[in-house]
Amino acid sequence: MRQLDDAQLYRALRSHDARFDGVFFAGITSTRIYCRPVCRAPAARAENCRFFSTAAAAERRGFRPCLRCRPELAPAPPTEAAHQPGSEASVDAVAALARSAATRIAAGALDSGGIDELAAELGVTARHLRRAVSRELGVTPVELAQTRRLLMAKRLLADSSLPMARVALTSGFRSVRRFNTLFRDRYRLTPGDVRRRALTPVDASDAIVLSLAYRPPYDWTAMLAHLAARATPGVELVTADGAYRRTIQLGGQSGHVTVRASSTRDTHSLRVELSPSLLPVLAPLLARMRRLFDLDADPRAVSSHLRQDATLSALVARRPGLRVAGATDGFELALRAVLGQQVTVRGATTLAGRLTQFAAESVSGAPDGLTHLAITADRLADARASALTTIGLTRARAECIVALARAVASGALPELTGEGTCVDPSSFVRRFVALPGIGQWTADYVTMRALRWPDAFPAGDLGLRKAMGGLTVARLRTASEPWRPWRAYAAQHLWASL
Repeated sequence: MRQLDDAQLYRALRSHDARFDGVFFAGITSTRIYCRPVCRAPAARAENCRFFSTAAAAERRGFRPCLRCRPELAPAPPTEAAHQPGSEASVDAVAALARSAATRIAAGALDSGGIDELAAELGVTARHLRRAVSRELGVTPVELAQTRRLLMAKRLLADSSLPMARVALTSGFRSVRRFNTLFRDRYRLTPGDVRRRALTPVDASDAIVLSLAYRPPYDWTAMLAHLAARATPGVELVTADGAYRRTIQLGGQSGHVTVRASSTRDTHSLRVELSPSLLPVLAPLLARMRRLFDLDADPRAVSSHLRQDATLSALVARRPGLRVAGATDGFELALRAVLGQQVTVRGATTLAGRLTQFAAESVSGAPDGLTHLAITADRLADARASALTTIGLTRARAECIVALARAVASGALPELTGEGTCVDPSSFVRRFVALPGIGQWTADYVTMRALRWPDAFPAGDLGLRKAMGGLTVARLRTASEPWRPWRAYAAQHLWASL
């Protein structure tokens, strides 16, 4: 949004272009309502429009969310281009800190903890965190958290039949009275008003069904194919009718989720169905789903850059909506990466299934094919390497897995816990490769998927080298330089070409 003036933003608003969804919000002074760029309400006059980079900034100025376009459903602002720290075009540190804080706040970081705890997690002082967020987003961290809670409540009121008290607690409010008061003061509506004005009928079944928006295009078929090939047996699966299912354990709660593309042609969103047992951890769960499916990417920015390279131009044109699959849990992804060292994708999947049967907690009541929760670091930290060799792991690989589990369980690799926030990937890589059996390929792959770093690039990957005509690792790294800062997406295109 920094590169666009008000006239350009107004043209984007008039065009209803979904690629700008979540990039900015428009407040209409005549109605005191703010909308997404995709809103189909009659366009206001330019002089009546005020533009904001966040919903919180619009609400700070006295605007309330539109009941038609529903700002709470907008995708998060796209990740800005960022080079690895130390490069000439290194991302601004304050901006990176503000984005990391916003990501954690969106996942509910301030619902159970305070600013001091979040600042410590991000490695800065609380004062510096407040200053960074205010400078970049125009609101304080507390205002950002308050808007998140209100919009989550508005979403649940419109899309579920949950009782009001359950809506308040699930959204992060500590009291129903505070929820009712703040809702009326901020939105000039009662929670009951929002529920009665919901534009779509609500399914009264026990399942909770929500939507997660993205900026088009989105290659859902490619995402499913990528996840299907790497699905851990018993923990996750891709069904024949185009859905992704998995078990989830988060914050002491366990359950299962099903994700599929929206059935509405013009709706750019995924449909998420989750078991009611996961409601207490709804905010972090939805944040992890967004990371897994790379829903906050800006495909237009990525494609326009990669198409400039002759090697990638045809590949990008063939799959303009290709995304980089993330992870629901950093340790789970890192464990899978270790199992995939020097073996095929199918071989790694077989080992993952055996390890799940050996060490994971079983579940009941999940859809067919889901039998276990993902293995946690705590469950493997006390394991003996010799015991893990009985499922077909080499002694060295088993020792690597135990060392990884102990490092994560002890807090030595906080990036692989919580919400995967990472301000400095190079620091993580240094600590990660210090573990026995962790090489550069594993570190780059984990940084790419678990930490969601858009410029991560596992140059040692045999598939990438094959796609590039058998280049050496050194020559592939050199060839990848023009692809910065989107090398992770370049890697995904090269893998897809195979």
